[in-house]
Parts: sequence; structure tokens; C-alpha cells
Amino acid sequence: MAESTSATDVPAVPGVADPAPLGLAAFALTTFLLSAKNAGWTHGTDAWLGFAFAYGGLCQLLAGMWEFRNRNVFGATAFSTYGGFWIGLALYVQLVAGSGTASQVENDLGWILLAFAIFNTYMLLWSTQVNEAVLAVFLTLEITEIVLFIGNFAGSSGTVKLGGYLGVLTALTAWYASAAGVINGMLGRPLLRVGHPVAFSRTTRSAAAVTH
Repeated sequence: MAESTSATDVPAVPGVADPAPLGLAAFALTTFLLSAKNAGWTHGTDAWLGFAFAYGGLCQLLAGMWEFRNRNVFGATAFSTYGGFWIGLALYVQLVAGSGTASQVENDLGWILLAFAIFNTYMLLWSTQVNEAVLAVFLTLEITEIVLFIGNFAGSSGTVKLGGYLGVLTALTAWYASAAGVINGMLGRPLLRVGHPVAFSRTTRSAAAVTH
């Protein structure tokens, strides 16, 4: 779930096409479907489950592998991890959740979300080196994961529902970043703004000075 390593709105031309818009779109759609369920909009159905395997899982994992090809360690780590997250969550629901009690499933989901919130915390910090659109994705995702693991540990349906609303917001930020990556890459100019790094490292500051 990340843009290219370039600090500018228009990504530099890599060795292969930029996989970030695909990874962001896959993350956004699957997050939206699960969050719609958590928010109570789907009346308990699991439309998200198949897409957790095929789109949020497989397509996002492939985006992560292509980011390795582009030597983008941030994008590779983010996309591959969240691709694995969706596949793992779908497998848990399919293979494990059905045999457990509601309280056991909530406890398991709480631990899963807590673990990914820990991962997301340092990725949120490092996203300050990418751009504001990517930072918005990781920030809203961080809040969503925290609210959801608290809600699951507490067995609070109201808190989980709030997490669903926040998850929809997370999906919208990821869709925006994806749309920006697609059209900016097509036009070769920033039609949709993604901003600049919030916290500049010495290397990023030097690169920004060269490109502006």
C-alpha cells in the first residue's frame, strides 16, 4: 500500500509499470467490503471473503513482488504484508472461526489486529518519508486497527461498528492514492495531488531539492 519512492506527485519511470496503484486499489476494495460488514451495512453477509483471497490477497501480494523488482522496500513490505494479511484472515474465517465460540473468535481477531497494528505503527512512521496521500492511508488504517482490536477484546459490537466506519474512511483514502497513481502516471503530470514527504530525511531533502 504505497506510492513509488519518488517524493514528487508524478512517479519516476521504473523498470516495470508502477504496481502501487494496483496494490492500493486491491487493499481499498477489500477493506471497504469488510468494513461495510463491520459497520452493519451488509446485514452480516461476507462479500469480502472471496476478494480477500483474489484481490486484496493475491493481487496485492503480486504488487508487493513487483515493488521488490522496482527496489521499493517500503512498497514491497507494505503490499506483501497486507496481501498476506487478507489471505490469512480469509483462511482463519474459513478454517478456524466456524469451530470456535463467539468470544474465542473475538479474542483471536483482537490478537490478529493488535499484531498488525504493531506492524502498521512503524510503517506509519516511515510513510512520512513517502507523501501525504500514503501517510493518510496508514494513519486512518492505524486508527481503524486500534479501534477494532479494542472492540474485539472487549466484545463490544458498538466499537467494532465504529471501526467499520473508520475502515470505510481508510478505503477511501487508499482509493484516492490509487486513482492519483493511475492518472498521474498516465499523464506524466500531477492531476491529482498526493503531497510531499512530511518528515524529510537528509536523502529525501536532497532529492526534493534536485526535483523542484
